[in-house]
Amino acid sequence: MPEPAMLFVLPFPAIDPTLIQIGPFAIRWYALAYIVGILIGWWYAKRLVSNTALWGPAGAPMKPIDIDDFVVWATLGIILGGRLGYVLFYDLPMFLAAPWQILQVWNGGMSFHGGFLGTVVAMILFARSRKIPTWSLIDVVAPSVTFGLLFGRIANFINGELWGRPTDVAWAIIFPNADGQPRHPSQLYEALLEGLVLFLVLRFFTHKQLRLRQPGFISAVFAIGYGLARIFSEFFREPDIQIGYLSGGLTMGMLLSLPLVIAGIILLVVASRRPVAAA
Repeated sequence: MPEPAMLFVLPFPAIDPTLIQIGPFAIRWYALAYIVGILIGWWYAKRLVSNTALWGPAGAPMKPIDIDDFVVWATLGIILGGRLGYVLFYDLPMFLAAPWQILQVWNGGMSFHGGFLGTVVAMILFARSRKIPTWSLIDVVAPSVTFGLLFGRIANFINGELWGRPTDVAWAIIFPNADGQPRHPSQLYEALLEGLVLFLVLRFFTHKQLRLRQPGFISAVFAIGYGLARIFSEFFREPDIQIGYLSGGLTMGMLLSLPLVIAGIILLVVASRRPVAAA
């Protein structure tokens, strides 16, 4: 590493991953990020449903109370799907050797793609049980997910995990649990792209383009936006040590995000052909 570049390395903020601990009971930043993300996402989803101007004369095909009831389903989908996804996609041999560690969510964390699939299953089942158009429910939930992505990636940074690749950029950080090399704070890149930028893009389509009136359109934009943001961030993120690089320099994050982008493009084409509800 060139000597001048080391002058610009930023110190890693000394933030305890455990926010509060009373005896055996502990509240970790990672868990708090999920809780806050779900609560704010819940509030935002109800705002979308309540805003009649976004839906046309017929109004939203669901009520705010439906969102209240769906929160429990979504929470289960996120936690069960996210954890199961990490176990299956990222470190299955280790968990097969020590299956009790599956319940230790702080050990390895969660997989977005697993949580995404778990939430999709929850939305399909809930929509059918309430006779709500499935794509309209997904369109409401999709923008609300960005809050959890934002806070979750910040929590990854606080935990000093999922760090980036070695670099000599001026904002490089030496993570205490890594190997002492200055690295990209890729967790913050993902927080910015998957959280803030994706939220603003979806906000444009829901409030300016009024695309909630075309079921599936917002869902498609979310799938494409997240997939591209994740693939881009993977160029700066160090692959999980137990997996490393795949064929052609790809990473597991890229491999799992590519089908999401392809499916999003197909859905975008289909949704764009649907008639828009009159203003």
